[in-house]
Amino acid sequence: MDLESHVIRVLLDQGKTKIPPIYPVGPILSLDGKSQQGDQDQDSIMAWLDEQPLSSVVFLCFGSMGGFEADQVREIANGLDQSGYRFLWSLPRSAPKGDLGSSIENDNLNEVLPKGFVDRTAHRGKIVKWVSKVQILAHKAIGGFVTHCGWNSILESVWFGVPMATWPLYSEQQLNAFELVKELGLAVEISIDYRLNFGIGKGNYLVTAEEVENGVKRVMNIDDEIRGKVRDIRNLSRKALKVGGSSNHNLGRFIEEVLHI
Repeated sequence: MDLESHVIRVLLDQGKTKIPPIYPVGPILSLDGKSQQGDQDQDSIMAWLDEQPLSSVVFLCFGSMGGFEADQVREIANGLDQSGYRFLWSLPRSAPKGDLGSSIENDNLNEVLPKGFVDRTAHRGKIVKWVSKVQILAHKAIGGFVTHCGWNSILESVWFGVPMATWPLYSEQQLNAFELVKELGLAVEISIDYRLNFGIGKGNYLVTAEEVENGVKRVMNIDDEIRGKVRDIRNLSRKALKVGGSSNHNLGRFIEEVLHI
């Protein structure tokens, strides 16, 4: 209710006569820190984060289906290189199509990444197959999150108060990104091509190194207005689940009305 109050109020008003009752609950999150994909040496990743300054690391994670082809991987790498920021990059060793999967399934990142990238960024960056996203976002070293805008990732980032840079890839993620940036003012966008993402255009859309660089810089230097909104919604998301909070109240109301108590 606190995150999407306007649309929920509209639905509640309509629901008085046209649609069934609505019971807004959430955020519904799994905060046990376990990865569904299996962690890659999570202890060493957390130890590396422990060594980084407060809010100094940008975290890039594009979900379980967020693979890229080799040319896009190189653009991301060059953008991170040019940004100068510390980074933790979750890069699965396969992609839905193209040559990325076959290129790095055997962990040979040097065949896909720009020449010298690994050596140049070894002191400030870490590339991993998969991580426990919740544990990473909860860490004090994380200062920004480049996300594909899956709803779980958004709610997790909101819960921990981490500013987001949106990079939607498919499905409802485009609408989620629009809501975050344009309606709620909780994120900055890296690149959104509305025509292609909604299937109106043709061809592949390559996000350039410059766009990645600018997006990383923007989210790591996010303005006070957005930072304040992120902090406020973080507090509201936690309050909602407590006794007397909006989600706690709505869940109780649902049980009472269904059971006719």
